[in-house]
Amino acid sequence: MKKGLHILTGIVLSVSAGLFLLSIVFRISGIYYNNTPSFPVGFYKIIDAPVGRGAYVSFCPPQDEVFDVAMMRHTISTGNCPGGYGMLLKRVFAQAGDRVSIGRAGIVVNGELMPNSAQISADGDGHEMPHYRLKEKMLNDSEYLLMSDVNPNSFDARYFGLIAHAQIRHVVEPVFTWSN
Repeated sequence: MKKGLHILTGIVLSVSAGLFLLSIVFRISGIYYNNTPSFPVGFYKIIDAPVGRGAYVSFCPPQDEVFDVAMMRHTISTGNCPGGYGMLLKRVFAQAGDRVSIGRAGIVVNGELMPNSAQISADGDGHEMPHYRLKEKMLNDSEYLLMSDVNPNSFDARYFGLIAHAQIRHVVEPVFTWSN
């Protein structure tokens, strides 16, 4: 019995160490692994492309109470971004020149209500979600609206608002993904 437990422990430790090393290799080679429901699970690579509407981007969240709470609740992961936050992946839905408003009913971009953008009142664990509001605003050159286009329960602009261009680290594209 003890021998079997030792073998199982060895296997678990080996697999964990292997995954950790693999994640380092991927990060060095410009590959992100996404395991959150905001995007399809899988591998995304950094590409040399401009940040623009429709692009998938990785960004460091700004140091703000809403992200502190999200990290404490494990809504976002810890990582190497300022504040100890992990990098997030989202899609650009609005950029300079777009008119945006954010409210309980959802996000409106240039007069069009975005699908799956209504705010939810509580997360899956029953914690109250922040109630971000933004009256119609024309975005300037340094502002972006970032959301998930696959998960209506994603932690995105509905709860934290606009993201500054300086927070965006990379444009990424899917390499190999699968359904969650």
